[in-house]
Amino acid sequence: MASAAQAETLVALRETGEEIARFDVPNGAEWCVLWRHSVKGFEVSDCYENRDGRMVLIWSHLPDFAAGLDHIPGRGRQVSDGEGGYLILEIDEPVPGNAYVLRPGAGSVDHRLAMGDRVVSLSATAAHQRVTIALIGTNHQ
Repeated sequence: MASAAQAETLVALRETGEEIARFDVPNGAEWCVLWRHSVKGFEVSDCYENRDGRMVLIWSHLPDFAAGLDHIPGRGRQVSDGEGGYLILEIDEPVPGNAYVLRPGAGSVDHRLAMGDRVVSLSATAAHQRVTIALIGTNHQ
């Protein structure tokens, strides 16, 4: 486990191990996985935090409860976003092994990693491929 002073690194890797994206993620920093709903076209957000070296899902934004989107009672707190959508706050769910696999959608779905002003499209370089998104410690590189 990393100390609070250490930064972790968020990476997106192809199945071959080729790196698609890399972000330095200090303790307490947030990043999001963004994509557009394949039917409705609105942007969905799942946002994570580096919590003492652990990848933790902290909140999601769902502009609508369209196909495949919903709030699971007992998993976070649902509130209005003030624009007809919903925020699911206080999810606080650690990601097992600090990593998961995503198959970015093609075209308008545009799965992206975003941290601050920096956004990297996973769909642009790895649509329909297995991409591992992982938070790794500075001493594990």
